[in-house]
Amino acid sequence: MLFLTSCRVSLSVIRLALPRNPTLVAKPVSPTLRASRLLVRFKSLSSVSTLFSMPERRPFVRLPTDVYPVNYGLRLKPDLIDFTFEGKLEAAVEVTQGTNQIVMNCADIDIITASFVPEGGDEINATGFNYQNEDEKVTLCFPSILQKGSGSLKIDFVGELNDKMKGFYRSKYMTPSGENRYAAVTQFEATDARRAFPCWDEPAIKATFDITLIVPKDRIALSNMNVFDRKPYPEDHSLVEVKYATTPIMSTYLVAFVIGEYDFVESQSSDGVTVRVYTPVGKAEQGKFALEVATKTLPFYKDYFSVPYPLPKIDLIAIADFAAGAMENWGLVTYRETALLIDPKNSCASSRQWVALVVGHELAHQWFGNLVTMEWWTHLWLNEGFASWIEYLCVDHCFPEYDIWTQFVSADYTRALDLDALDNSHPIEVDVGHPSEVDEIFDAISYSKGASVIRMLHNYIGDEDFRKGMNAYLLKFQHKNASTEDLWECLEQASGKPIAAVMNSWTKQMGFPIIVVDQEQHGSDRVLKISQKKFCASGPRNDENCPNWMVPISICTSEDPSCTKMKVLLDQPETTVNVTNIAPDHWIKINPGTVGFYRIQYSSAMLESLLPGIRDLTLLPVDRLGLQNDLFSLARAGMISTVEVLKVMEAFVNEPNYTVWSDLSCNLGVLSSLLSHTDFHEDIQEFIRNLFTPIGMKLGWDSKTGEGHLDALLRGLVLGKLGKAGHKGTLEEARRRFKEHVEGKQILPADLRSPVYLTVLKHGDSTTLDTMLKLHKQADMQEEKNRIERVLGAIPAPDLIQRVLNFALSEEVRPQDTVSVIGGVAGSSKQGRKAAWKFVKDNWEELHNRYQGGFLISRLIKLTVDGFAIDKMAAEVKSFFESHHAPAAERTVQQCCENILLNAAWLKRDAEDIHQYLLQRKAPPV
Repeated sequence: MLFLTSCRVSLSVIRLALPRNPTLVAKPVSPTLRASRLLVRFKSLSSVSTLFSMPERRPFVRLPTDVYPVNYGLRLKPDLIDFTFEGKLEAAVEVTQGTNQIVMNCADIDIITASFVPEGGDEINATGFNYQNEDEKVTLCFPSILQKGSGSLKIDFVGELNDKMKGFYRSKYMTPSGENRYAAVTQFEATDARRAFPCWDEPAIKATFDITLIVPKDRIALSNMNVFDRKPYPEDHSLVEVKYATTPIMSTYLVAFVIGEYDFVESQSSDGVTVRVYTPVGKAEQGKFALEVATKTLPFYKDYFSVPYPLPKIDLIAIADFAAGAMENWGLVTYRETALLIDPKNSCASSRQWVALVVGHELAHQWFGNLVTMEWWTHLWLNEGFASWIEYLCVDHCFPEYDIWTQFVSADYTRALDLDALDNSHPIEVDVGHPSEVDEIFDAISYSKGASVIRMLHNYIGDEDFRKGMNAYLLKFQHKNASTEDLWECLEQASGKPIAAVMNSWTKQMGFPIIVVDQEQHGSDRVLKISQKKFCASGPRNDENCPNWMVPISICTSEDPSCTKMKVLLDQPETTVNVTNIAPDHWIKINPGTVGFYRIQYSSAMLESLLPGIRDLTLLPVDRLGLQNDLFSLARAGMISTVEVLKVMEAFVNEPNYTVWSDLSCNLGVLSSLLSHTDFHEDIQEFIRNLFTPIGMKLGWDSKTGEGHLDALLRGLVLGKLGKAGHKGTLEEARRRFKEHVEGKQILPADLRSPVYLTVLKHGDSTTLDTMLKLHKQADMQEEKNRIERVLGAIPAPDLIQRVLNFALSEEVRPQDTVSVIGGVAGSSKQGRKAAWKFVKDNWEELHNRYQGGFLISRLIKLTVDGFAIDKMAAEVKSFFESHHAPAAERTVQQCCENILLNAAWLKRDAEDIHQYLLQRKAPPV
C-alpha cells in the first residue's frame, strides 16, 4: 500500500496528496531540532520523550488456531442506492481440535444465520453470536462439539457500504452528464476485510477465494481474478451474477472487488499477462501512461526475481474516494485518480513521475507481499520497505532520464533520518497487537527507513548475490508467510556475509548513528579515526548504554569521487582506517553516493577541504545534497551553528541539479517556517531570493529545445520558490500569465501552474481566491483540483484563510483531500498555522469520525501542529489529545509535541545569530 505523508520533494512518497513540489507548501518543520535548553526547564526528566510517554498498550490476543479456512466461497450483493450489502459465506474449514465455538473477525456486520456442516454429517446451527466489538471479533456458539476434521461453515450476513474509505465502502463520482453516482469499492489493508465479510483477518491465515458478485447489469464488476461466468440474476433481471476464477492461496487483506462505471485501455506484457487500466468514463486516454509503465514493469520484476507473475491478468483502477495512494490487491490494484491518471496535455512532469513510482511500488508487491506475505504486522516493513526501494529500481529502468536515485535521497532517505532522530521514533520492526496499533506503523520508518536500509544492504551485498538471495526467498516461501529473519537467512546463504548480525542492529533498535571522522596525514597515507554514537534530534547525549550499529562504511577520494576506494564494516564504537597512496592536498569523503543510513560529522579541516567540491561541482550531486543535508541536521541538533549552514548554502549558487535544489528548498522552507515566529521573517525571504535568482534567470519561464524531465521540475521549483519569497519580477510575470490563463488567451503549461497559482495566491486578495475557486470548480481533472487545493492556504488575509478552511470541509473537496487543504493553510504562514489548529480543534468530531482509525488522521495532526515553535503549544497539543483520543495517532501526537519543543529550543538558541548574519549580508561593504 502506498500511504500519504508530508514529503520533502516532488516525489511525495507514501505517499501523497501533499505537494509534489516543495515550493508549494513549506515543509512541516523537520523533526531533528534540539531541545537541550528545554531540558533545563524540566530538570527531573531524562529526555523530551518522558514528557510525552506513550499510553499503555491495549491487551490483544490473536485468533485461536482450532479452526482455520481452506477456501472462502463468498457471494455479495451490494445495493448502490441504499448503501447496504447482503452476503453469503460458505467456507471450507479444517477443525484441528474439537470445539463448540468458532472465533472470527467481524466488524460492522450483522450475522443473520450461521451453521456448520461436518464432512458427511448433519448441519449444526449456531445458537448464538457473541460480538466483541472492541476487538472486532465474533464468537459463533454451537450446541455440540465440532469434531476434528473438514467441514463447511455457512454464514448469511448484512453490512453497510460505509463512507469511511475502508472495508467495503461507497465512492462518489460524477458521470459525464454531471450526475452524482456511487461505486462500491474495497480497501482491506490492514484489518478491514472483516467489514465486508466475517473472516480470519490475519495475514498468516491464508486461503483460496471463490467470489461471486451480484450487481447491476450496466456496471463493471471486478475482482482479483478473471471472470469465468456471467449470467442474469434469476430474482431480478436488472442484475447479473458474476463469478470469478479461484484465487491462489492468499491473505484476506489482499481481496478486492469494485463495482462501478469505468472505461479501460488494455495491453499485454511481453510475458503474456493481460494488463488493463480502468479510468473514469470518457477518460481512457488518461490510462495510457500507466499502462505503458505497467507493461514494462511486469517483465522487469519477472526478470529481477526470476519468478513469473502468477495470475493471468492484472487490473489497475482509479477510485474517486480513496484514502491511501494505492493498494496492491492481488490482480486488482486500486489507486487514487492522481496516482494513476495522466492527461498528455494537462499533467505536469512531477505527476508522471509520481504515477510511474506508484505503479512500480504496487506491482512489486504482487511478488513481495502477495506471493510471499509477512507473518504478522510486526514485519510490515518487509512489504513496504522493499516495495519503496524497488519502485526506484524499476523507474530507473523505465525512465533513466529521471535521475531517480538522487531523488530517493531527498524524498525517502533524509525524511527517514529526520523522523528517526526523535526520541518518539520506533524501530523498523514494531511489536504490533491490537488492530488500532497497525495503522500507526504505516509511516516513514516502515517505508522510507525500510527502503533506505535495504538500499544500504543491497550495496553491501552487491546486486548479483542480492538477486540470488531474493530468488531463493521467493521460491522457498511462495504462497506462504515469512518473517524478517527468513529473508536474512536467504541473503546470508547467497552472499556469505553476516546479514542477520548487521541488519538486526538496523531493524530491531530505534535510531541511527552519527559517524564522527578525523584524519592525520602520515607520509603518503591518510589515517582516519572513525567513531559512532547515536544521533539525537536534541543534540549529543552521554548515555552509558549508547547503542551500537554494524555500519558498512565506504570511502572515496578526490582522485575519483565516483569510485569507492575502500570499504570497512564498523562493528565497534570506534576504529582507525589507513587509506594508502593519497596526496596531502586530496580530500576524503565518507559514504559516497549517500547510501549508508547515518549522519556524518567531519573535523573542521576535512569539511573545509570538501566545501570547494560544492562550488566547482567535483562532488557528485547526491554527495553535494548529502553534505548539505547533514550540516543542516547538525545545526538543528545544536551541534553546529545555523549560520555556518547558511554560508554553505551560498556555495550552491552554481548548482545545476534539480534534486540538490529541491533539498535546499525544503531545508530553507523549514528555516523560513521556524523564523516566521520572529520579526525578521522578511530577511530570510531576501536570502532565499538572492540564492534562487541566478538559477531563475538562467532557466527563464519557458521551456527550451532539448530540455527534459528534470529541467521542467527545476523550473517549477525555482519559480515557485522565488514567487513565494516575493521576488518582484517573478510576481509580476506570474500575475500576467495567470490573467492570460484565466481569460483563455494563453493556457499555462501544466508544469507552470503550481508555481503561478502559489505566487498569485501568496500575494493575492479575495478576487484572486474567488478566481482560483472558480478554476477549481471548472477543473475536470483531479490532478488540477488537487494542484489548486494544495496552494489555497497561501492566501494571506485572515478572513480568506478561514474561507479556505471552510472550503476544505465542503462538498467541493473529496474527503481524502481535506487533509492537504488544511495542511496547506498550516504550512503557509504563522497565521495559517494558528487558524488551522483552531479549525481542527473546532471540527475535531467531524474530522475524527471521517478518518477514524486510519493514517489520514495522523497526517492531519502532523501537518497542522508540527510547525509550532513555542513551548506552551506542546502542552496545549498534548492536553487536547488527552481529552480527544485518537488511538491510531498516539505516536504521531508524541512526535509532534517533541518537535514543537525542539523547534522552540532551536529558535531560542540560534535566532539572534541568524538575524545578525542576515543583517550583515545586507550591510554595504565598508
